[in-house]
Amino acid sequence: MHSELQEIIQQGENSSVEFKEYGIKADSLAKEIVAFANSQGGVILLGVTDQGGITGIPTDSAIEEWVMNIVRDRVVPALDVKFNRHTFENKILAEITVPKGKDKPYQTAGKYYVRVGSTNRIASQSELMRLFQASGIFHYDGNNVEGSNQRDLNFTALDTYFNDYDIDFSKESEQDKERLLINTDILHEATRQTTIGGLLIFGINPERYLPQSGISFAHFAGNEIQSELIDKQNISGPLPFQVDRCLATLKNNLRLPSDIKGGKRELKRQYPPMKVFRELIVNACLHRNYAIIGSRIRLFMFNDRIEFISPGRLPNTVTIDKLKAGVSYASNPILVKFMENLRYIDRLGRGLPMVYQEIRKLGQEVIFKEVGEEFRVIVPI
Repeated sequence: MHSELQEIIQQGENSSVEFKEYGIKADSLAKEIVAFANSQGGVILLGVTDQGGITGIPTDSAIEEWVMNIVRDRVVPALDVKFNRHTFENKILAEITVPKGKDKPYQTAGKYYVRVGSTNRIASQSELMRLFQASGIFHYDGNNVEGSNQRDLNFTALDTYFNDYDIDFSKESEQDKERLLINTDILHEATRQTTIGGLLIFGINPERYLPQSGISFAHFAGNEIQSELIDKQNISGPLPFQVDRCLATLKNNLRLPSDIKGGKRELKRQYPPMKVFRELIVNACLHRNYAIIGSRIRLFMFNDRIEFISPGRLPNTVTIDKLKAGVSYASNPILVKFMENLRYIDRLGRGLPMVYQEIRKLGQEVIFKEVGEEFRVIVPI
């Protein structure tokens, strides 16, 4: 442990490490703990200066009890932290390990803090919204879209959708149409504006209000993003159209590396079945965090892999191992409901395990990982 501590101290404070001297006030320590819990977790070393100098803590101090009282009395909701003492350079240090919180958002004294680099600050409105969304307390796709109304919906698409339920939408009275749209979460009951989920599925031009809703596709000649660009497209429109268009674009680009033999075009390599790519496109559209305004879904195709990059991290209780095992989650339950009814998905959790198994059949491994505020799926080709 001595070498690990030395390495941590030498690296200095960062997004997952904080130094504090003995004598820190209780409210200040509570802020540090809350910020780590609302972010990716971290370690607080007591008895170290901001510059990494070792000052230590008194050997007879009841500091563990003091720390646990702070966590119990000042952090809401309840959070479990680990406490350890270490001897380093003939001094005693206290190590507080704060986990990535499973019940975000956490607060102290009525304020929510997040970790940004080596500092803490009060969460912005958009950050707080994402924290609540990750906890499942609130779902962004149920929000109303400011400035929108029924005229922003494609009534032909609505006719087709409701016809599957033996409802002739076009012949309903205006009052009954509105009631039906509200009851199915397409319109927001309080404002009579479209919901985000309703607009993304049935909108005529959803990117007018939600510019972050599209997919950016890029095909590179090599294995790096600096490589020559073969194809580039920005795909917008309602989500069912985005999925179909993106899949067709990907399919066309996959057919480029081929030979002509006997008058027939033959692929040089074996690709995963198209159902793998369809699943990953649908998954990105359904589970991305639409509260992140400045970022679209990106699909990058390289010579050796395809990367599906979706804004937003996994919800609090979901891990990558759980995804592989078929644990499903619904960051946007309204979108999931509609896309299930439109037969783009099922709710049995079979999608990502299927992707994992199909790639393994080809002797490869699909990679799931979180990078910053993004979730990436990397498929070797």
